This record gives sequence, C-alpha cells and structure tokens, in this order.
Amino acid sequence: MDNTDEYLLHFKGYNFERSLCDIDQLENLDDFEIRDDDVFIVTYPKSGTIWTQQILSLIYFEKHRKRTETMETLDRVPFLEYNIRKVNYLNRPSPRLFCTHLPYYLVPKGFKNKKVKIIYVYRNPKDVLISFYHFSNVVVRLEEAQDLESYMERFLDGKVVGSVWFDHIRGWYEHRHDFNILFMMYEEMKKDLRSSVYKISRFVEKDLNEDDIDAIVNQATFQNMKSDPRANYKAILKNEIGTRTDEGHFMRKGTIGDWKNHLTVKQNERFDRIFQRKMKGSTLKFIWDINEG
Repeated sequence: MDNTDEYLLHFKGYNFERSLCDIDQLENLDDFEIRDDDVFIVTYPKSGTIWTQQILSLIYFEKHRKRTETMETLDRVPFLEYNIRKVNYLNRPSPRLFCTHLPYYLVPKGFKNKKVKIIYVYRNPKDVLISFYHFSNVVVRLEEAQDLESYMERFLDGKVVGSVWFDHIRGWYEHRHDFNILFMMYEEMKKDLRSSVYKISRFVEKDLNEDDIDAIVNQATFQNMKSDPRANYKAILKNEIGTRTDEGHFMRKGTIGDWKNHLTVKQNERFDRIFQRKMKGSTLKFIWDINEG
C-alpha cells in the first residue's frame, strides 16, 4: 500500500475507493482463482457498469429476465475488488459474473488464460467527467466537488477513484491481445441496444431466442432500469454507501453529450487538447454527440 487520504487508497499506482477496500483482498488479487467460464465486466467508473450488470444478469438468468426473482444485480454481478455486501462471492456456482474497475496490470493473473471472458465498456470521457462530478457531490464516500473547474483538474490528474481515465482505457486497449476481451462503446449501446445485446450474448456464447432478446432490451433501457429496484442501486446507495442528499441517484441521466450543458468553451478546448495528446495513435472510436455515428 502506497498511501491513503480520507477518500482514496493509492495502491500500486491506482486509486481505489478507500472506505470499500479490504487491503488483504487487494494484496491477494493477483492469486484470485479464476475459472475458465468466469465473465468480467471491466469499466472505468461512470461508464455503464450498472447497465452492463443488468444486461448480463438478464442474459444469464432466466428468473431475472422473467422477473420471478428479486435479487439485485450487484449480488448477481459483484465487484471483484469491493466487497460492498460483505458476502463471500467466490464460492458461487459457475458461471460466475463479476465487474471491476481495475486497470489491466492489477487483474488476477488468471485473466490471461484467454478463456475467461472480459467485456470492456468505455464511454466518451467528457460525459464520464460530468457524471463523476455529479456523483461525487452525492456520495459521502467520495470527496465533494467544489465546482466543475476544480473537479476537471482532479479528473485529468487522476486524483479520483479509477485514477487517470486515459491510462485505464489505453492500458486495456493496448494489451487487448493478452486477453479474451470484447470492447463495447457505451454510446453505441445507447444508439442500438438490441444489436449490442446480440453482440454480448454471442461473445459469452449464450443462445437466446427473439423473446429473450425482447425481454432483455426492454428491461435494460435506462428508464426501465431507473424504476427497477433490482437494477437502480437505490437500496445500495441508501443502506451501504450513503448519500449527502435524498435526491441522489446512481443513475442520473445516462445520456450522450450531456457535457455540452456543463463545459465552457475554454474547458472544452482544453479537454480536447489533452485528449488529442493522450490518445494519439489510438484506433478506438468515440462518439461525443447523440447525432454522431
């Protein structure tokens, strides 16, 4: 362990949410026993994690799809590095589903067996910034953001949970050949959820009929998830994490291009300059506006 502050735990070059961390668990992550049929969602924070948890839960569990079980998605697809519910998820029957915000270099060494399936969901970083900014003012476990200007500095410097966005996405993308990994763009999932569900289900080798796909697409829309207690994290936010206000939600807007309502011209130009420099040479595609692509 390198150092801690009130909100962040800095471990091996990466920032974790301090209050949700178990140091022993982090120390032993490398040796976490991976099963060949494990499936992992990997994201930088505020990039569609809860959404993809819901999609995978609907793909894998018929009782979730048919609404005959009320188990929350966090219990179906728990975090690898954060044991929020203090439950032993490791001994669950296969196939096990997990999500994580870990950078590529901190994942268990079993990830490289090329059998475990990894779905990496990425989102344009301007919308990640805005979502994270609002979220930090809601959740008591994160440092409150005074204003967008200062928060943007923190975000670009990586002084947030997840560290530097550019490092996270470039690290995973540049080492993609080391893993059995599918990259999914948040914005493309928003624009064509049905095609995205097909793509994910094919990747995880789940054969679904049209009725199944219809049910998944319907229950994985933002509006339906926001009102679904299994998927909206409302109870988790209230009981396990804690908010500064009763108005706070994990799921705020889920839109594309909300950054345009927040960033000044100057802030946007600065962000663009940094993005061009940091992502130079990358072949990843990005969508910045709902009308693109």
